[in-house]
Amino acid sequence: MILYPAIDLKDGRCVRLRQGDMDQATVFNDDPGAQAGEFFAAGAEWLHVVDLNGAFAGKPVNGDAVDSIVAAANGRPVQLGGGIRTMETVARWLDRGIRRVILGTVAVKDPELVRAACRAFPDRVALGIDARAGRVAVEGWAEVSELDATDLARRFEDAGAAAVIYTDIDRDGVLAGPNVAATDALARAVSMPVIASGGVSGLADLEAIAATGIIAGAIVGRALYDGRIDLAAALAALRTAPC
Repeated sequence: MILYPAIDLKDGRCVRLRQGDMDQATVFNDDPGAQAGEFFAAGAEWLHVVDLNGAFAGKPVNGDAVDSIVAAANGRPVQLGGGIRTMETVARWLDRGIRRVILGTVAVKDPELVRAACRAFPDRVALGIDARAGRVAVEGWAEVSELDATDLARRFEDAGAAAVIYTDIDRDGVLAGPNVAATDALARAVSMPVIASGGVSGLADLEAIAATGIIAGAIVGRALYDGRIDLAAALAALRTAPC
């Protein structure tokens, strides 16, 4: 199972939100590049990055911060979401060194763009599904649709997405524990690898995700920043876990 340290960008800084609320942001580092370097130095294989301002604006906003993260990665893989709504934006980020882009809002509002991006850039496009009580949220989580998260994922079974990143918004940033049951159910309902996001508060949560034997990865944010999880120790503990 791959552990993805998370860097959420707001106004050029590394922050964590509570349940996606931009007014409840805690700043953890003013230097995103330095933060990325720390995560990689601890042994991270991937980084998960979100342009929060971009998610609300519908276009990239924290470009300089992302570039500093890519530079610190020095060729190691970074996945990026937030404000990626056009093929031009997809291509531009991939050209700038992002290994995998995450498409969320457009999966609901322009599904053909997702399919076209998957065809044009094999294995470099992930589907981002963010849900509140099982219903898909878009536009930086500001809008909640009537669409079921599993139904949305199934619509893209044949698209060729590299992964599905499933975020339980109600768990995100509050250290309440991940929604393992919902993530496990989604992973068993589709053939694409599913990555869990939201609520991880300690090593036991990571072990519970790994114990499903089917969830391919877990994204961890606040628990790393506040010291509840030691990244190097967690990576060592998960090396023999399923997936």
